[in-house]
Amino acid sequence: MCRVIDLQQAVLAKNDACAHTLREDLAARGTAVVNLLSSPGSGKTALLERELTLARSRGVPVAALTADLATENDAVRLARSGVPVKQVLTDGLCHLEAEMLGGHLDGWLPADTRLLFVENVGNLVCPASYDLGETLRIVLASVTEGEDKPLKYPTAFGLAHLVVVTKTDIARAVGFDEAAFRANVERVNPGVEVVLTSVRGAEGDGVLLDRALAARDGGPVHIPVMTRQSHHVHDAGHHHPHHHGTADRVGDPGAVGSSRS
Repeated sequence: MCRVIDLQQAVLAKNDACAHTLREDLAARGTAVVNLLSSPGSGKTALLERELTLARSRGVPVAALTADLATENDAVRLARSGVPVKQVLTDGLCHLEAEMLGGHLDGWLPADTRLLFVENVGNLVCPASYDLGETLRIVLASVTEGEDKPLKYPTAFGLAHLVVVTKTDIARAVGFDEAAFRANVERVNPGVEVVLTSVRGAEGDGVLLDRALAARDGGPVHIPVMTRQSHHVHDAGHHHPHHHGTADRVGDPGAVGSSRS
């Protein structure tokens, strides 16, 4: 068991070093990464499409990279916004890593990009432990997932700079208790902002874009009490095989690109 923990610690330490380098490299060119984490079906793709469309209408240079185990469905949806989009197929890997992300950006990311939105694999377990060199980490949960979601996934919610509730247009129908959800978020991440959104109801329109631009421009960002160092041992019990391929098919700016990891 100790060897498993030591190995996982080494993997995470290597990733943190890569993330630090990637963050500095992107900052030097004026680009900030926004890492979006959620469970499958939370509505993050629909919300991201809305925010990308808004960014384009405002003339803000943004791009999006979306990761899935299979299919290019999300990239096709996001490309409707008219911004550069790239699909990464992980072939079973349940998260992105900083080195992988950096490799997929080489030769693809437009030079004038101010914000890169990364739609991580739909999973609130292993992606939570991997820094992608992000300036802003946003965790999303829909009203259908229950008020205790933050307590079930304390690492994901505990490391968030912003928590977003989606699908609030059906909150009453599903009996969502907003106060209880906020209280549970506060337990694992004191002081973090919780915002409400609805793509159908237009609630929270532009909130992801506005918060991301503010962070990119040096505005204050919430500092979670939890740190990655403090949860590395806790997460070491979750291990899985890593299969990293080398194929890469780069998409043109403004179109859908796809690559495998």
